[in-house]
Amino acid sequence: MGKIILGSSSPRRANILKQLKLDFEISPSSYAEPHDKTDFSYEFVESLAYNKALDVAKKHYGSQNTLVIGADTIVVVDNRILGKPTDRQEAYAMLNLLSGRTHFVVTSVAVINPENFKYKVKSTTTYVTFEKLTPEQIEFYIENFKPFDKAGAYGIQELPEGFIKSVEGELDNVIGLPAAALLEMLQDDYN
Repeated sequence: MGKIILGSSSPRRANILKQLKLDFEISPSSYAEPHDKTDFSYEFVESLAYNKALDVAKKHYGSQNTLVIGADTIVVVDNRILGKPTDRQEAYAMLNLLSGRTHFVVTSVAVINPENFKYKVKSTTTYVTFEKLTPEQIEFYIENFKPFDKAGAYGIQELPEGFIKSVEGELDNVIGLPAAALLEMLQDDYN
């Protein structure tokens, strides 16, 4: 495997690549995500991952034996995308909406060869069911974990005990990068 570039500044995605023992460098994407889209579609989240990877691939145009990884993770409830909360009130509303319910998390991953711009995009879906949360639990989480940089106002890897009832699918997908899908994609031919 050649050089891998992660087109993301997410420490959670970088940690997953480290756990996979992949040698990589970080080159964050400067692609501006549209924030007006609220209805879920796989095409939308896949276009976000692709555009992030493409932005970084253009910066490394012509690089040989290199693959760029772009990813986007969204939280969906009632077919509505929950983005990153802008303030405490919005974070509370999101967590309250997820309380006692099942929602799903989709991470789309795009891998692009910056030499010829051949690419592949794949999406992974995981279902997460929250316990019924009390207002005190929600307030405690927001106060102590400041989830304003996380889709759906939570990071599953940091949730206190008593928040999650069940997870169906890959946990690392909810964290931000589905390891199994990514490893499979990195084995593909992009020449």
